[in-house]
Amino acid sequence: MLFHKTTYFNQTMAVEIITKEDLLQFKHDLLTELKNVISNPANTTTTKYLQSYEVRKLLNISPGTLQHLRVSGKLPYTKLGGKMFYDYQDIKKMLEKDKVK
Repeated sequence: MLFHKTTYFNQTMAVEIITKEDLLQFKHDLLTELKNVISNPANTTTTKYLQSYEVRKLLNISPGTLQHLRVSGKLPYTKLGGKMFYDYQDIKKMLEKDKVK
């Protein structure tokens, strides 16, 4: 009978201990950052882009209607990798522009 010795674990792992004070400091920093974002929304540069299916669902329109909005130039879009993306702000502008008064 033949026996084979195998070493399964031959690595050194670095361990960092997190104290309660570390967690309290993290909480304080996180809350401060959240307050800054909430009180100054103009500082955020996040733009919401929607894909075609999301725009159709949002506006409750058919694929043909969305295509008409694109072709007619009413709704700007960006084509990237075969997918079309629409800026949420452009959708809002289109709706405001075409609002019946």
